[in-house]
Amino acid sequence: MKKTALNTRIRKGDRVRVISGKEKGKEGNVLVVSPGKQAVFVEGLNIFKRATKASQANPKGGLVEREGRLHLSNVMLLCSNCGKVTRVGAKILPDGKKLRTCRRCDEVLDKDV
Repeated sequence: MKKTALNTRIRKGDRVRVISGKEKGKEGNVLVVSPGKQAVFVEGLNIFKRATKASQANPKGGLVEREGRLHLSNVMLLCSNCGKVTRVGAKILPDGKKLRTCRRCDEVLDKDV
């Protein structure tokens, strides 16, 4: 069975809070969203160490710390207006453009509008 990419309401650059797991309560910015795996990479959270071989860029090699992925269901979007975690709603403009909105304060979440 082939996995299909799902529509996620969290995007790169959004501020999120972890709501379950070992990083519960921590906040950070989304670096990467992987809809097919239903995962997000959050800046500074779920850090793990990876052993790397020596290369020209890293002559000594050694341990490198990287962010691990978190499941989409374990993070919630933080509204920039009201500052609370929120679910994401949608508002459709007359020209057909769809905007993400905060379900608590009804403000538009998309920055480019």
